[in-house]
Amino acid sequence: MTVMVLPQPAEAQPSGGGGIRLAVSIALTVWLLLVVAFGTAGAFVGPPGTPPLAIAFGFGAPLVLFFGLLRLSQSFRAFVLSLDLRLIAGMQAWRWAGFGFLALYAHKVLPAVFALPAGLGDMAIGITAPWIILALVRQPDFAARAAFIRWNILGILDLLIAVSIGTVSTFFATGTPGEISTAPMATLPLLLIPEFLVPLFLMLHTAALMQSRQLIRSRAEKSRPTDRAAC
Repeated sequence: MTVMVLPQPAEAQPSGGGGIRLAVSIALTVWLLLVVAFGTAGAFVGPPGTPPLAIAFGFGAPLVLFFGLLRLSQSFRAFVLSLDLRLIAGMQAWRWAGFGFLALYAHKVLPAVFALPAGLGDMAIGITAPWIILALVRQPDFAARAAFIRWNILGILDLLIAVSIGTVSTFFATGTPGEISTAPMATLPLLLIPEFLVPLFLMLHTAALMQSRQLIRSRAEKSRPTDRAAC
């Protein structure tokens, strides 16, 4: 059996990649454990009608660190550019579990204004992920095509829209008995979605778009000598 590997530019191959992988694995584990620990202590639960500052911090801090490392650490950037795009797309396939939002809406746990767009959007990305993986296996340069870029951008928009709706919804919560609000998202296990999975999926989409951009640049640079020779 022949295994097709996506081409990686020489500069995208991380030196000391094992150390970077270990550090990233440890960071992800610590991040997850912190979310669980603070979630168990109720640190993300706030009074109804108030800004979800704790959730916003827990959501934004890992992303700030991620983009900061991309800018400041060449080895981390090289590690991100070396990730297997098929694995990245495969992890996005887990978003088919957005069906759970629809189930929670049906059982009157989450409001429709949040559960429906969040659930349907995630399902759309998760269900189409296998086709993206298949396209990458058959044509490694698919990563440089508009369809791949659009899929990742739509995946990012889905996550940002869901987070925005969830945030705005908290301002309209009154805390009255029987009220259906997004308050359950501040408690475990649903807390893992905005505080761990959503930032992680955004990082993966970013990594995919970075690799797509690099592949496009690489192909453009390779075609330039041919263009000059033709002139």
